[in-house]
Amino acid sequence: MPQPQQAEQLVPDAPAPQALPHLSPDAFTVPYLDPVWDGPTDPVLVADHLANEWVLFYTQRRATAPGLSGVEWVHGTGIGVARSSDGGETWRYQGTAEGLIPPGTELPATLWAPDVVRIGDLWIMYLSVLGGRRTDWTGKAEIVQFASRDLNHWEYLGPIDLDSPRVIDAAVARCGDGRYRLWYKDETRGSNTCSAVSDTPEDPASWVLEGVAIPGRPHEGPKVFRLGGSYWMIVDEWRGQAVYRSEDAAGAWIRQEHLGGLILTAPETVDGRPVVGRHADVVPLPVPPAAGTYDGGAQQALLVYFTHPHWGGEDIGTMAPDPRTRLSHVRAAVLEVRDGVLVCTEH
Repeated sequence: MPQPQQAEQLVPDAPAPQALPHLSPDAFTVPYLDPVWDGPTDPVLVADHLANEWVLFYTQRRATAPGLSGVEWVHGTGIGVARSSDGGETWRYQGTAEGLIPPGTELPATLWAPDVVRIGDLWIMYLSVLGGRRTDWTGKAEIVQFASRDLNHWEYLGPIDLDSPRVIDAAVARCGDGRYRLWYKDETRGSNTCSAVSDTPEDPASWVLEGVAIPGRPHEGPKVFRLGGSYWMIVDEWRGQAVYRSEDAAGAWIRQEHLGGLILTAPETVDGRPVVGRHADVVPLPVPPAAGTYDGGAQQALLVYFTHPHWGGEDIGTMAPDPRTRLSHVRAAVLEVRDGVLVCTEH
């Protein structure tokens, strides 16, 4: 395992309020398609206040690459980047992010599911990395950290020791107790969501394990956010997004009862069968809309997710031979808290 670089040179300055670019509730009304491989997944939406734009990072699955077997098409992937200057209504492809392969990683590297968080004057990326290009779900997977001052150039900070050979899908947020937490899928612990805590989240060596945060049914892709005065977590159960609530996000997550605790169960259909919304990001919408700043009391947020529009939902390893089933696109919906319940309004 590569050793972390010293983070002292990148210790963030004291955070200052930033005017954020406009984000439209109508973002992704036209779904985003990756122009290279037609397989964007695991989206994360980041406000670039320096360029007054929104940046979309995503796993660039090789959905249209010929001659691949098994799940090779979801390996050997880079991180795609697109930008929007009109609040997310239209997007221009920028390419793949450079500098995201840790030293010593077996090539071609597999990069999955970034999360990008603004901490002080830095953007910190938490990224799932696997070595090599595989045809099955094997191999070591770890979460590593990078830092950037401009969302274009990334400096490697090191791996996070999560005491597991198979961890993916990082999500980081500041909690009500003032500390930062990292939530992630641990495939050696029932594919449940586990957590770690840190007071200095820019330092990969600072994370301390806490254990399982969301037990039970296997799932992936956690995302934690504050909306309507409460903290929420959504996780991808492959049949829709499961919704949990906490007073401070430090623990005690309670599953929402409304509609079985699920949202995005059928934003699309294939031959009358539901196509579920997958691995998602959530960005609170400004209050009021033109204010340009976020408030923990906001009542609405943009939920950015992906679907396989031609896939009926069977296990990914047994998908139909029709090559269209691998295709994916990024869409969005509006989340709202109504009478203490998180509900979803799809475009």
